[in-house]
Parts: sequence; C-alpha cells; structure tokens
Amino acid sequence: MANLKVTLVKSTIGAVPKHVKTVEALGLKKVNKTVILPDNAATRGMVQQVQHLVKVEEA
Repeated sequence: MANLKVTLVKSTIGAVPKHVKTVEALGLKKVNKTVILPDNAATRGMVQQVQHLVKVEEA
C-alpha cells in the first residue's frame, strides 16, 4: 500500500480557520514537521485543500 509523506512548509498563522483545522487533522503542528499518511481519497482531498501550505511526496 502506498503512503504519502506530507510536510508543513508554511505557517498557518493568518490562514483560513478551515485550513488550520485541516492541517491539524493531518497531524501537522509545527513548520517543517513531516507525517506519513495512507494514500487514499480522504487524505488526497485534505492535502489538496491546503496544498499552498504543505509539500507532498510519495513514500
């Protein structure tokens, strides 16, 4: 099963509150922190919503 490596590269300060909650739901709390998440439709949708704040790689 494929995984996604998601890294928060931009701060959520000043971001839309919905985007802040999405970043927290992805498990990201601080800038430059990385989490490994399953590659499924739900994760892809969340990442797409905050694509301007995160960097995504195949893991």
